[in-house]
Parts: sequence; C-alpha cells; structure tokens
Amino acid sequence: MNDSLQTFVSRVDSIVDRHGADEPAVLDGVDSALRELLSRDDWLDEPRARPHPVYYQQYLLHADPQGRFSVVSFVWGPGQRTPIHDHCTWGVIGMLRGEEIARPYRVEDGRLVADGPEERLLPGMTARVSPAIGDIHIVRNAYDDRVSISIHVYGSDIGKQPRHVYDPQSGAVKTFVSGYSNHPDYGR
Repeated sequence: MNDSLQTFVSRVDSIVDRHGADEPAVLDGVDSALRELLSRDDWLDEPRARPHPVYYQQYLLHADPQGRFSVVSFVWGPGQRTPIHDHCTWGVIGMLRGEEIARPYRVEDGRLVADGPEERLLPGMTARVSPAIGDIHIVRNAYDDRVSISIHVYGSDIGKQPRHVYDPQSGAVKTFVSGYSNHPDYGR
C-alpha cells in the first residue's frame, strides 16, 4: 500500500474509532478525508485501475481487520453500469478519474420509484449513501468511449456484505454478495 492510501486508511480508522455509531459524523469525516485523497491522482496502482471489457471491476484496496470499513476502487469500462442496488451500510463515493452518473431510487408502497434527478460526479467530487439518507441507486460510467474510476469507502467489508438488487419492472428483490474482482472467492 502506498503512502497516500496508507495515510487515508489511517485517517478513516481514526474517524471510525472516534465517532463509532454517530453516522453523520463518520460520513463528514470520511468525506473530508476522501476529498483530500482525491486531490492527487498518482497513488492508485495499475492493477487496481484495470478495466474489464464487459464488467465493471470492484477492487479491494483495504478491508479493516475488524470489518468496520472497506476501501474499494470501482473501474468502469466504457458504457458499463450496475444494476439497481443497495449497500445496507453507510458509504462515501469519490470520483478519481472520468465521471459517473447515479440515479437514486426508493421503495414506495412496495414499488421501486426514482427519487430525484440523476447525479453526476466529476473528479474530486463525493456522494454519500446509507439506509438513513438513501441507499438505492443505479450507477454508470458517464462515457461510452473511456474508463472512469471512483473510490468507495463503506461502513462494512462490502465484499462480504449481503445486499440487494432490484428488478425495475417487477420490483423483485434479490440478495447478493459482491466479493471483489481481485479476490474472486472472497466473501462468496
């Protein structure tokens, strides 16, 4: 782990230690630390910035040994997108390279409905998710001709976290565990 990432992980560790269950304070602290990390684009190693021609990649950068948080790089190939999904924990997302677009959703009367306009993240910008403030969205690379990379910090080991995907037509909900692209059997 390089110095910039190690410093960031140490800051997040300290924030989580200090604020524990005070989610707004944790989100504020992690958001600030992530913006500082994103201010430079010279620290992410090439193996964790590599796109796949078909699927977006979720590379583990750090998993807290106590399972309190994880840091992940998401590498979006041209035109790639997620299904509509949730996280079941807090998260802060920051854009390192390129741009991504997210559309928030909520469940209302058993139906999945859009919850506001699309949100575009540019390099250096951050966004937050959590069951308390809004946790369901679909995310896509803003570009059809180049790679985008975002850095995600979650309040659990997200590769082991049971989460949900939502079918936009039927409203059916399916549980999944994502694992990590650089650890194919991790968490599954």
